[in-house]
Amino acid sequence: MNVVQCRMARAGLGWSVEDLALKSGVSLDVVQRFEGGETVGPRVDLLLRETLTAAGVIFEDDGQLVEGGPGVRLRRAQRDEGKRPEELSSANDG
Repeated sequence: MNVVQCRMARAGLGWSVEDLALKSGVSLDVVQRFEGGETVGPRVDLLLRETLTAAGVIFEDDGQLVEGGPGVRLRRAQRDEGKRPEELSSANDG
């Protein structure tokens, strides 16, 4: 994950830098340094990437997209389809 991907992922999720720090367990200072282009340890990169992935971000490597370099996209949201007809009964009516 590069700096731009991290920022794009946060933007897609509507997260602030503070949100990412809190959810990943990485200090705010370290997240800000990473997004500022400083080199941080591989453990930090892994924690940030895993946190964003768990929230629904998919990381696209260079060349995976038809055009352009590395990027991100969001997984499709799971829709609640409700109960199937065979699951309906008077016990769950309403």
